Amino acid sequence: MKRKKCYIYMRVSTAMQVDGYSLEAQKDRLTKFAEFQKMDIVREYCDAGKSGKNITGRPEFSQMLRDVADDRDGVDYILVFKLSRFGRNAADVLNSLQYIQDFGVNLICVEDGIDSSKDSGKLTITVLSAVAEIERENILVQTMEGRKQKAREGKWNGGLAPFGYRLDSKTSTLMVEPEEAAVVKIIYEKFVHEGMGADSICNYLNQRGYAKQKNREFELNYFSRGLIMRVLDNPVYIGKITYGKSTTERVKGTRDEYHRVQVEDYMVTDGRHEAIIDGELWTAAQERRKETGVKWNKTHSLDHEHLLSGLVICPVCGKGFAGTVRRRKNKKTGEYKDDFYYRCQHRKKIDEEHFCDFKPSINQSEFNREVENVILDMAANEQWKEFVLRKMSERVDVSTLETEREQLKKHLRQVIGAKTKLTDMLDKLDVSDKHYDRKYQDMQDRLDNLYDKASELEDTIADIDSQINGAYEKQITAKQLYKILANFDRLYYRLTDLEKKEFLRDFIESVEIYPEKLDNGRMLKQINFNFPVYYDGEVGKEIRLLNENTVESIVLLSKLHTKQNIEVELEMSELDLTAAESKATYAEIKQYVLDKYGLKVSSLNIAQIKAKCGIIERENYNTAKNENVKRPNCTEEKENAIKNAFKYFQMI
Repeated sequence: MKRKKCYIYMRVSTAMQVDGYSLEAQKDRLTKFAEFQKMDIVREYCDAGKSGKNITGRPEFSQMLRDVADDRDGVDYILVFKLSRFGRNAADVLNSLQYIQDFGVNLICVEDGIDSSKDSGKLTITVLSAVAEIERENILVQTMEGRKQKAREGKWNGGLAPFGYRLDSKTSTLMVEPEEAAVVKIIYEKFVHEGMGADSICNYLNQRGYAKQKNREFELNYFSRGLIMRVLDNPVYIGKITYGKSTTERVKGTRDEYHRVQVEDYMVTDGRHEAIIDGELWTAAQERRKETGVKWNKTHSLDHEHLLSGLVICPVCGKGFAGTVRRRKNKKTGEYKDDFYYRCQHRKKIDEEHFCDFKPSINQSEFNREVENVILDMAANEQWKEFVLRKMSERVDVSTLETEREQLKKHLRQVIGAKTKLTDMLDKLDVSDKHYDRKYQDMQDRLDNLYDKASELEDTIADIDSQINGAYEKQITAKQLYKILANFDRLYYRLTDLEKKEFLRDFIESVEIYPEKLDNGRMLKQINFNFPVYYDGEVGKEIRLLNENTVESIVLLSKLHTKQNIEVELEMSELDLTAAESKATYAEIKQYVLDKYGLKVSSLNIAQIKAKCGIIERENYNTAKNENVKRPNCTEEKENAIKNAFKYFQMI
């Protein structure tokens, strides 16, 4: 009698499968069965760490079907350990079975005792595969229903507690974490009352040493844009519990592809936990979220753009100025003329009693010219051009972020594997077991946590992807800006207003002004840039313009003898005015050191450092007669600050 030929197919959902379902166990059982039935095993196929939900992603299984179709070995049977190893999706199981039977090959499920070549075999396979799929859906429904019931009761319904809270696992109730709650309040205050965006809030928190506690190894310990947005959008902070904000739906036209979709009408209940922010602040935040990104359509002066709107900072409240238009009609010609200004339109509360009362309007054309002239002066410097070339050759370093992302992806794969393994264990749970209910609940809770862990990992990976993309985009933007700046005098004035606005927004972070116009009519105080610039011999992200109208008078006093008078007429050209003295006054040096380093220095301190640097001082007729008089020495910190001021004013 001719011996039958067969393929054996083995599959485990994870590399660490439970005893009895390991690859070795499956192979041993299939091999013994083939020997008993006097079959020759022609080829072995094995998919390790693959889900049995469908055939997609199971390369060995797909290869086996192709070999059957090609009649590669002339086999009669395919042996599998259990029907669940062949697949748990009823449609795929039946389609695959029909496929191999079209080529004269039947399926034997050894452990289930099913042979598709027999009359009852195909019916049994149909029933069992359908039951397996129904059980899978029921497990998911029951898991979700458990979470839904917790939400109805105002309890936290699964996963890690949101930022600002910790979870009391015994009562499933959220408890306020005071330090994190304080940060949540800062986020809402900055967003609502100061008009800061998510990125600005991130920078604010990270630069001031606020750190997000890492509850797990894969989490970020710094604030990301994604976290800020989740905090602003989560009603948990006003004492609410939500359920069903998103759901998984099958992609239309497919059987096996799924994606997450947002649900508008999701469940919101009163939680048992304490709110961190009040309802009024929450409502204001949601209104601003709706307003953000809404484009305003202009009705006049369509070619004009408010180049520095939002960039010019109010010296009183710190909010960005808005662009305004004053339209005037010529009574004789009937023509209209538009005048454009920057002004503070915020009446922000500064403290309990005071509001922003800065009322002056700044002429746009004049102020824009001030800013443009500073940039033009900077770009005209040959050292600046060398600096630009160096910056353009620099490469962005995202290796740390990429390493972190790979670790997170590895962890995500482990979580998904554990989730699949747990689902398999739920499938095989014996309902007759006296501990069935306890085991089922334990597995359901673990599966619930795995879903949340996977979701959190995906969010964290998305945040890192955003940071990596942002770093590359920032570098590309910076290089483009540097190219424009290298030819600023030739390119800038050829740009449209809209192009100028985009350029200035990419390049400039903010522009500071004086509360009042200086004697020379200037209001520009400081320009803060998004990228390092080279100006006046220094590299930094700011250009500070000092008050150039301060005048220092030097008066020589002497005792007048009434009987002996000598009249001398001196021309200003004859006065011995040193180059150093023409650069900066004592007052300007003091102000520079105070603004830049926060140090108060005396005139004596400045004089001492001038002497050290070889800067010749005029004779002081009020010096002490005693040369050994004790004078306080200038500290090293103040000395370095004063020397840097000398460099800034080009005195040394």
